[in-house]
Amino acid sequence: MSLNRREFMHVMGIAAAAGMLPGAAKAMSGKGGQASLDTMEAAYNLPMKGKVRILHITDTHAQLKPIYFREPNVNLGVGPWEGKLPHVVGHHLLKRLGLKEGTPEAHAFTFLNFQEAAELYGKVGGFAHLKTLLDRLRDQAGGKQNTITMDGGDLWHGSATALWTRGQDMVEASNLIGLDIMTGHWEFTYTEEEVLRNLSQFKGEFLAQNIRVKEDALFGDAYPEMAAKYGIGLYSEDEARPFKPYTVKVVNGERIAIIGQAFPRTANANPRANFPDWSFGLREDELRDLVAQIQEKEKPAAIIMISHNGMDVDHKMASRVPGIDAIFGGHTHDGIPTTINVKRPDGGICYVTNAGSQGKFVGVMDLDIKNGKLVGVDYHLLPVFSNILPADKTVQAFIDKLYATKYDKNIIESRNPEYHYNKDRLGKTYGEILSEVLAKAPQVLYRRGNFIGTWDQICVNALREEHDTQIALSAGVRWGTSLLAGDDITMERVMDQTSMTYGETYKSEMTGAQIKDMLEGIAENLFQKDPYLQSGGDMVRVGGLDYTIEPGAEFGKRISNIMLDDGTVVEPDKKYTVAGWAQVDTVGEGRLMWDVVADYLRRHKGDLDKQLEKINRPVIKGVKGNPGIEAYEGKLI
Repeated sequence: MSLNRREFMHVMGIAAAAGMLPGAAKAMSGKGGQASLDTMEAAYNLPMKGKVRILHITDTHAQLKPIYFREPNVNLGVGPWEGKLPHVVGHHLLKRLGLKEGTPEAHAFTFLNFQEAAELYGKVGGFAHLKTLLDRLRDQAGGKQNTITMDGGDLWHGSATALWTRGQDMVEASNLIGLDIMTGHWEFTYTEEEVLRNLSQFKGEFLAQNIRVKEDALFGDAYPEMAAKYGIGLYSEDEARPFKPYTVKVVNGERIAIIGQAFPRTANANPRANFPDWSFGLREDELRDLVAQIQEKEKPAAIIMISHNGMDVDHKMASRVPGIDAIFGGHTHDGIPTTINVKRPDGGICYVTNAGSQGKFVGVMDLDIKNGKLVGVDYHLLPVFSNILPADKTVQAFIDKLYATKYDKNIIESRNPEYHYNKDRLGKTYGEILSEVLAKAPQVLYRRGNFIGTWDQICVNALREEHDTQIALSAGVRWGTSLLAGDDITMERVMDQTSMTYGETYKSEMTGAQIKDMLEGIAENLFQKDPYLQSGGDMVRVGGLDYTIEPGAEFGKRISNIMLDDGTVVEPDKKYTVAGWAQVDTVGEGRLMWDVVADYLRRHKGDLDKQLEKINRPVIKGVKGNPGIEAYEGKLI
């Protein structure tokens, strides 16, 4: 008897449901070679092990279509965090997790053999494919009514269409995929009114226990009137809460409390002028009180938190706040297919997770509840292989319609009125603009990692050329898709790296002492041993400049040997010309970053390989043997 593909996959699904196939992690592993598509498909069959299923996505950065995304080869932990998840990469991570090299999992969770594996397995993510997987996982749980679907923030930012629609495209997309709960971070890159407008159209609940309305706003008329206009933004005037801190969902007869934790340091990462009436913070004491209140008042079977703290911060918070059973984290883009089990102050266990980024993964946690109490969990982090999962027709139709939208004068690309819209784009559809081929990728282009990536080098090279400077600076952000060597570099892929509400570029001067202080300050933010004192992000990307960094050293002593590309030592009292972009509280006078990069690529499409012969990777000191670094192409001492 022979079976066609559909019949074969049906049989495989029955076999998985009957327990005749291995669990999700092992089902995706081949026997020393590359796993087949059929084997990967079987991994998506996950009958529920428990009473409640939590589905988790985070940091999708508005990637509606399938993409490539390379995991980091540098994710250093220092001090007490050295060697602890998520600060383990490459072969070290495979060994830690018991995974085989040359499998779909190895490709999904590490940078290893990225080009070859990506060519074999194809792209990941895409909301139409994500919807198909979410629906499948809901069906396997007995229906949507037995599930809660959550997003951890950075949903509305990271693409051209999100910028041009001010996040509205992602609100509609999240409604289509059935999102129940969300919290935020880059959502607040838009203005307060835009945020409230978008949330008024969101069909789920936005939760954030750690945001407050400032006192001046409460005593004025403008903010309360704006909140009344949109029906959201003033949840509790007495507690100065703009948003609901938690909710309780009754799922399969069990009461599940969900707390929201937005990014605590949003004001450091986005223009404060956009949210003058809100303040952010960790607010651990208030969280502790809130959990106690929920336990007493709501009598839940489990208390979970949807967080945008970052994984190290979540780890510390779980160890200090009693009563939280699981944290579904975001911000640090860590794709870790296991829970980090943290002992709470009350003796219980908090299961800390993080679900990667760019729509590449779906976290699945089944809660085993007996007699109204959580007794255990079953967790999987599933890569979304878009070649295997068919596109949901409704979501695909929405995406197609969005890309057929015409660019017009109502679009706001910049805080600078001169660049609100680009006249060269007027009348063209989003799809026409974004499909323009600017150059070919001469090598794998990526960004993710503690230090500079090849995409970052393109950005700093473009800045130096645009403003004719000795040095260029670009923020060490974690978002931005990857490209394979030989791929077309389209305008869409450029916008993935650069589309921000504050994308203006600038030219200035800095002394050598100021440059060192800047590098020291950012290194302290990244390698501070206390996660509560970190602000997120990675090391600033530099062009035209080399330096040595010792991550494990003390503040002020990490940076040394700063010199220009030509080997000239940077002197403390001498001034140097510097180009940059994305100033949080200052509006640069230069053109927008995406147009700067696009023009650079157009000019250098014939010699881009030569432009990338030098990558300004710092020399790293004192990290040999650290499992958070592998195959570093710079120098280690």
